[in-house]
Amino acid sequence: MFENLSLNALQHYWWFIIALLGGLFAFIIFVQGGQVLLNKLGQTEEERDLLVNALGRKWELGFTTLVLFGGALYAAFPLFYAVSFGGAYFAWMGILFSFIILAVSYEYRKKPNNFLGQKVYEAFMFINGSVGIILIGVALGTLYTGGHFIRDEMNFSHWTTATYGLEAVLNPFNVALGLTLFFLARVNASLYFIKIVGEEQIVQRARRQLKTDAVLFLLFFVTVAVMLLMMSGVAEHDGKFSVVAYKFLNNFITMPLLLVSFLAGVLLVLFGLYSALFKEGTNGIWFSGIGTVITVTTLLLLIGFNDTAIYPSLSDLQSSLSIHNASGSHYTLTAMSYVSLMVPFVLGYIWLVWRSMDREKITIEEIEADSHHY
Repeated sequence: MFENLSLNALQHYWWFIIALLGGLFAFIIFVQGGQVLLNKLGQTEEERDLLVNALGRKWELGFTTLVLFGGALYAAFPLFYAVSFGGAYFAWMGILFSFIILAVSYEYRKKPNNFLGQKVYEAFMFINGSVGIILIGVALGTLYTGGHFIRDEMNFSHWTTATYGLEAVLNPFNVALGLTLFFLARVNASLYFIKIVGEEQIVQRARRQLKTDAVLFLLFFVTVAVMLLMMSGVAEHDGKFSVVAYKFLNNFITMPLLLVSFLAGVLLVLFGLYSALFKEGTNGIWFSGIGTVITVTTLLLLIGFNDTAIYPSLSDLQSSLSIHNASGSHYTLTAMSYVSLMVPFVLGYIWLVWRSMDREKITIEEIEADSHHY
């Protein structure tokens, strides 16, 4: 089946898989958004324990999705992986460090006589939910704005700035995207708490917090959308790269299906906010979550399709990367494509486990009765 597809078709297929993983990750980081809100929504030790345990049931999903995202990039587009992760070293190490300290925080936060103490682990959670998520948004922003690298004819590359990726925080679009992702995570976290927490006082605080975060999220999201539609992009034609004005706007016009999916995703997010804020609903997380996945997937497809550079070079335009010159071989992509057929089964299993764990609202009494809580 897959072996009969052209290399171009396989490259597009795998960029779609990666874009979908990126969309799923953008939804799952509601866990990180909740970590930043612990002290705002939890006024007592018992309430914070409840919130941590509500998030603790899901934190591994975000970690796993991030690893899958990186692994898929490494296997399908190894040159992109090498240039980005190897060149923008400090930025990616900052992101990975924030997730490493997260992994130990859930496990050791409430351990008796733990080495660092509960407050330190909660500070680690806050760093992961703030600095870590903003840096991820900044790193994703460089897929549109580019990085400072040079690639030679042997595909060896090197970074041309001593800051190795940290200079991306000086680009307004990258920062705006990072803050959009940050407030989106907080919005979805509040929606998740409204859905799963059985303590009314926490739910009411989450609704109040949602009003503030929703306004800030929409402000930064609109800013990013306008900047994206107005900015130039890099296009590839016969292996050569050139700067094209309004490239991403043209991509939407050329590929109207992406425009439709983008608008559908945005409307779902807005409906999730509307149902929670104006209808006192509890299912806003599902509308917003599905909308998040669709919107982010579409934005990533916007740079992979229509002969668009997935990683423009700011140091040498012809060193830019596209899905064509950064991918693995036809054999590699074909073998991986058969493995990808297992993805729907894995997603189905995650869905069943999720529903089973969240069938009943979580309460303080339940947490206090569980001797193995986070």
